[in-house]
Amino acid sequence: MEDVLDVYCQPADPAYPLVCFDETSVQLIGEVTAPLPAEPGQVARYDAEYVRNGTANLFMFFAPLDNWRHVKVTDRRTRRDWAECMRELVDVHFPQATRIRVVEDNLNTHTPGSLYEAFAPAEAKRILSRLDLHYTPKHGSWLNMAEIEFSALSRQCLDQRLDDQAKLEGQVTAWEKRRNDAQATVNWRFTTDDARIKLKRLYPSIED
Repeated sequence: MEDVLDVYCQPADPAYPLVCFDETSVQLIGEVTAPLPAEPGQVARYDAEYVRNGTANLFMFFAPLDNWRHVKVTDRRTRRDWAECMRELVDVHFPQATRIRVVEDNLNTHTPGSLYEAFAPAEAKRILSRLDLHYTPKHGSWLNMAEIEFSALSRQCLDQRLDDQAKLEGQVTAWEKRRNDAQATVNWRFTTDDARIKLKRLYPSIED
């Protein structure tokens, strides 16, 4: 926990950007009956019945010190999908960075081994050399600021029925642009000192 909090305390540095990374699944929901559009004095009406059209996965890249986020829609969240996200992070989003400080949870796909499983050894090593990985502790994923962005995405974009991946991508892209244009970010205030006071029970007890 303290490792992640210490990373959050470090000043902004273009050579060492901070990126919080997370993923979540989204259910694709379709209408059985076409909604009735809004009319004067009457809001739009939707039938309670719906149809399930499977799921899609969302990967969240969030750089709080740069007021920037990107959401990538995929079919799955496999080791290869994570590896592709890391390659995109170093080659597309932050190509000029020396190393990228990545905060993520300790899901079993979030490992250097996933890079070697997805790419040739030289390519995997090249990508890994640009990453500085920091993991939230077990049951401590709330320390990842990407979860806060997912909360905003859920309230501001995903509170509607989207029946296929193309529509999901369109809505997510529009939300991403609005948030980036508004320079929205997270003002993180929880520090290591706070953790030692408020979460004292989680620290080992040292007796004389």
